[in-house]
Amino acid sequence: MTRRKKIYEGKAKILYEGPEPGTLIQYFKDDASAFNDQKKAVLEGKGVINNRISEYVMTKLNIIGIHNHLIKRMNLREQLIREVEMIPLKVVCRNIAAGSLATRFGLPEGQVLPRSILEFHYKDDKLNSPVVTEEHITAFNWATTQEIDDMMAMTLRINDFLSGLFSAVNITLVDFKIEYGRVFENDFARIILADEISPDSCRLWDSTTNEKLDKDRFRRDMGSVIESYTEVARRLGIMQEMPTVIQGGKV
Repeated sequence: MTRRKKIYEGKAKILYEGPEPGTLIQYFKDDASAFNDQKKAVLEGKGVINNRISEYVMTKLNIIGIHNHLIKRMNLREQLIREVEMIPLKVVCRNIAAGSLATRFGLPEGQVLPRSILEFHYKDDKLNSPVVTEEHITAFNWATTQEIDDMMAMTLRINDFLSGLFSAVNITLVDFKIEYGRVFENDFARIILADEISPDSCRLWDSTTNEKLDKDRFRRDMGSVIESYTEVARRLGIMQEMPTVIQGGKV
């Protein structure tokens, strides 16, 4: 890639200025982190796998009318994306008790929830991304009531689609985290899906064995992180495009 101005660097991705106004280049790093950066590592090939999986999922979502920032995948680690004004919220959709939900409410991990639960978290690692209500969101002007409704409706549609997509390859979608941004068309702002969808942002379990195929393997020192991410890609039918760099790397 031609050297471009860095716009933003997060824990797993870097954003560079794009070739055209209103575009950015999103670069997927191999860095892994957990517990608000208290645990860090570099997992060789992780960025390559997440780039490919996220592109695959975002493309599928766009086909069913879930508009997102992806324009195209450029190479092994980079995507050309639309520039958006990010909303400072993480939207979490939970189908099965795991992670912080299980801890907060004393639920056994693996308990199927009565219905899918949506949560909004304020995006601030220093504050441990606290759960917030619609009152907080509108009072602090993070999003309007209409935008909240739009995000909730889109998230439930994404959940339905992803649950079916993964179920077809014997993977259970336990929960996932997504983010949204605004695009402006004249004086009108529209909400679209942004960031990524990958094993970094989803809990994915083998439907037969409940083996974890996601970032929890890193969080819990379970090992075989790259193998598990690669297995997700293989089941989705995109393994044939994976480079040899990610074969056999263990953490």
